[in-house]
Amino acid sequence: MKKYLLVLFSLVLFLLVACNKEESTAEPNDKENDKPEEVEEVELTFTIWGSDAHAEMYEKALQGFYEENPNIKVKIESIPFADYQQKLSVLAAGNELPDIGWVSEQMVPQFKDNNILTDISDFEKDADFNLKDFFPRTLDLWKHDGKLLGLPFSTPPMIIYFNKTLFEAAGLETPLELAKKGEWTWEKFEEAAKAIASGKGTDRNYGAILYTDTKNFSAIASHTFSYGGSMFSDDMKKFKWNSEQGVATFEMMDRMMFKDKSHVPPGETITFEGGKIGMFTGMYSYMGNVRKITDFKWDIAPMPEGTDGSKPLLGQAGIVAFTGSKHPEEAKALLKYLESQEGIKAQSAFFVPPRKSVLESDEFVNVPNNPPRESIEIAVIDQMNNGYLYPLHKDWTKIESEIIKGFDMLYSQMAPPTKILEQMETNITPLLNK
Repeated sequence: MKKYLLVLFSLVLFLLVACNKEESTAEPNDKENDKPEEVEEVELTFTIWGSDAHAEMYEKALQGFYEENPNIKVKIESIPFADYQQKLSVLAAGNELPDIGWVSEQMVPQFKDNNILTDISDFEKDADFNLKDFFPRTLDLWKHDGKLLGLPFSTPPMIIYFNKTLFEAAGLETPLELAKKGEWTWEKFEEAAKAIASGKGTDRNYGAILYTDTKNFSAIASHTFSYGGSMFSDDMKKFKWNSEQGVATFEMMDRMMFKDKSHVPPGETITFEGGKIGMFTGMYSYMGNVRKITDFKWDIAPMPEGTDGSKPLLGQAGIVAFTGSKHPEEAKALLKYLESQEGIKAQSAFFVPPRKSVLESDEFVNVPNNPPRESIEIAVIDQMNNGYLYPLHKDWTKIESEIIKGFDMLYSQMAPPTKILEQMETNITPLLNK
């Protein structure tokens, strides 16, 4: 009996020990199974050519991205615009490109030819992203051979800023009032400029200025386009500014500067903010300067119309994902966030948004000291699909230099417009067909 009890006791003890051992070995395995999978920490580089204010804006905008992607951090690097294209080309040669970055319109041809722009066509399939919210005209620059190679974040049409006080003093209808009636034409532009121009010396008022500096001819070309002309053929193989429309544009500039003296002459530094210029052409981004004006009344209007309507320059800058990223999916996720409605809304404090929903929103329109909503609708929103894009060519720097030489001849009255345009065509044609 004692032997039986001893055997029974030993058996029970063995079972207890075995159970405890199984539990002790099973418990760590269960905890191991419950442990969340480790997520790789990722740092992405985002290059811009903007100011500290732009970088600060992005730091705030990225907080929403970090909430959705806690494992990703973004390093913002600012490169001066003058060095930007060259710096990225050097980085591409060394396989050290950033993950994503700003790209301006004139950089697209080179970067496309160098195959350093990632195809993001799959964004079109994302219903939540809603690519249809972008104005169609703003996407043309970024589509190549059936691929989407980037998305715009800034698409400002060139606009007219006008000194309402000077128009009232001259007894003139304003450009905005004429635009409402469909009567804001280049002829009216010249007439108004001539009527406003008055005074001498430091007391001189000028009717208009069509450039921020004498090397900036983009607003002047709007006159040519609005009459059905162009600067180049669509394939950028022919110089087409030497035309009836082009000559008319150069003659208008010659007439306003040297005959009517209604346009600010070359070499004279006068800003719209000083109150002595009736009309000034600029991008919407110049609004930051104009909002500070308190000495006179001002407003905005679209560029004047020709026989083909109003044709403002559409300035464009976009964000792209560069090839060769160590984290391509994360880079595309960051690009998608910045181009989402939330991301574009954050950037609209500085840039004209390409998304219709944001462009028409109160957040964009009702900025302190902005012009009235009606003015923004007529001058900006209604013009988004009317404009022309900056000419694009891989040797654009050399071509642009020849155009500037032509305008230097015009500004110094070295030759009549017909001869200047003939010389420009002679110098530029070989560059287009290299």
